[in-house]
Amino acid sequence: MKILAIDTSALVATAALCEDETPIAVYSQKSGLTHSQTMLPIIKNIMDNTGTSIDDIDMLAVSQGPGSFTGIRIGVSAVKGLAFGKNKICIGVSTLDAMARSIAPFCTDAVICPVMDARRNQLYNALFEYRGGRLLRLTEDRTVEADALAKELDAMDRPIYFIGDGYHIMEKKKLSAQRETPAHCRLQNGYGVALAALSLYRETEDKSVFTDRLLRPEYLRLPQAERELKEKEAKAKSGNRA
Repeated sequence: MKILAIDTSALVATAALCEDETPIAVYSQKSGLTHSQTMLPIIKNIMDNTGTSIDDIDMLAVSQGPGSFTGIRIGVSAVKGLAFGKNKICIGVSTLDAMARSIAPFCTDAVICPVMDARRNQLYNALFEYRGGRLLRLTEDRTVEADALAKELDAMDRPIYFIGDGYHIMEKKKLSAQRETPAHCRLQNGYGVALAALSLYRETEDKSVFTDRLLRPEYLRLPQAERELKEKEAKAKSGNRA
């Protein structure tokens, strides 16, 4: 199965073209440009350089969150656009799951800890382990404060590998169990998205759910505008009660 997978959920714009688990082309760019400028040219370059057309693609995969609200929308919208009218398999995957899969093979008998800077003193996070050739999830996707995560990991007393743009935040906690993740493996890549999508597809009996029509962002928390509106409404109610 030929898979085109993309991730625009954080600092890096990244895409991969794979034949099942085998990567054909992987491209990542961290240039400071917005993903709306970079992602479509990246996809075009991959397709042109490999002599592949959209009609050759069997599956379109995208990280649907958590992550940057704008970035997630860009990625999901790009996949929806590519799939429009073509009846393609479209799969949205957890950004954190995809990140864990990208480093899992060299993290045997350890805790894999994706961490994304969620601002407001929080991280997007989930915990995984790689055992018997399989990635196993230890927690659901969540938001967590760095100090609370450090305490949780300390109690597990196992080697830890961090990945994500929250790496520098957790590195400052100086956990004795932390193992160094190679610098070139610390951020998202499209290959991890392809692996996560392929795994989800194989494990799901009802394949009809994998359509562009049902593809949606998964934010984990409300967008900033909605959070601020709820805060204003709560203050207003509190003032009325007073």
